[in-house]
Amino acid sequence: MDHSSSAPPTTPAQAQRVLVLQGGGALGSYQGGAFQALCRSGFEPEWVAGISIGAINAAIIAGNDPATRVDRLKEFWEMVSSPVSWNPVTPGDRARSLFNETSAALIATFGVPGFFTPRVPPAPMWPPGSPQSQSYYDTSPLKKTLERLVDFDRINDLKMRFSVGAVGVTSGNFKYFDNFEFKKCGKKIGPEHVMASGALPPGFPSVVIDGEHYWDGGIASNTPLDYVLAEETRRDLLIFQVDLFSAKGDLPVSLLEAAEREKDIRFSSRTRMNTDKNRQIHNARMAVRDLISKLPDYLQNDPSVELLREASKENTVTVVHLIYKSKNYESSSKDYDFSRVAMVEHWNAGARDVHLSMRHKEWLERPQSGETMVTYDLAGEEAKAPAGKQE
Repeated sequence: MDHSSSAPPTTPAQAQRVLVLQGGGALGSYQGGAFQALCRSGFEPEWVAGISIGAINAAIIAGNDPATRVDRLKEFWEMVSSPVSWNPVTPGDRARSLFNETSAALIATFGVPGFFTPRVPPAPMWPPGSPQSQSYYDTSPLKKTLERLVDFDRINDLKMRFSVGAVGVTSGNFKYFDNFEFKKCGKKIGPEHVMASGALPPGFPSVVIDGEHYWDGGIASNTPLDYVLAEETRRDLLIFQVDLFSAKGDLPVSLLEAAEREKDIRFSSRTRMNTDKNRQIHNARMAVRDLISKLPDYLQNDPSVELLREASKENTVTVVHLIYKSKNYESSSKDYDFSRVAMVEHWNAGARDVHLSMRHKEWLERPQSGETMVTYDLAGEEAKAPAGKQE
């Protein structure tokens, strides 16, 4: 008698397709290039989940028809990037690093069109307790941008599942705004939910939703992977996770490099932790199922065994990691360097990494009858961010 609760092995190509987008400010154009290349490879997500800048990209994707999504992403990134060109008098990483730092300083001083503007007068000059006293920038331009580029009716019509995360300022609790869950209780996703996910203090103000103030979800977790895995435990998943900070890097040799390395580790470590934790959970469930199948028949209907059998049911998860690898001239300011040249490089890097990952698609057809959670970094060390024009 076969008491195994294991489902027949399936392939990643048959699974529900999910796009998971990490936070990372100006680096988010990497996600735009990756999405464009994924679409060219036939990957159309059924579910998109994001944090911070990933939430903005996710809203543009979910809130537009498939035929216009890439164009809308390009429109957003071209709007928020400075057209200042890179024409070095002295070529090399040092000169380029100086250009990047200067660009980031200009952004910090003057803001980003369609995204945020500096407060005048500055925040310290406003009365304590006023909304203006709690952030350096005003993000009301972002609300207008979202209303123009995103069809929120489409998101609320459940054309695609959409999930973005934020943190309660006073409760400290993580909260996901999910259109499928909202539909059940008669709520609707709006620009405020996307803005809450990207309200990184002290730069940006908190966003009030249903009486609660919310900040950027990246404060608690910079990737929505854990939420996706917790929400869907029955249907198999093929997840493309687009990360903007790499856990691996060289030993710093300066203060600027030390600051960049610290930021990379801080925002990438949670991704590693979530992946490792969930792989352990999946493998433990597989071991429980294997143990149950070896029990004698007289124990198969024991209430404890029934409980374990139900708890050990699971889906098969394939996670494809796309990780932006920094160039040598980038520093800790890379996530707010909105220069046009940096935007184009990041976009092209995302497209290149997807191309490298999809060169050999045999892994999509390979049944996963062993491990129930598999993680790929298919671009690997070959992925290099090309310069040039946006593809």
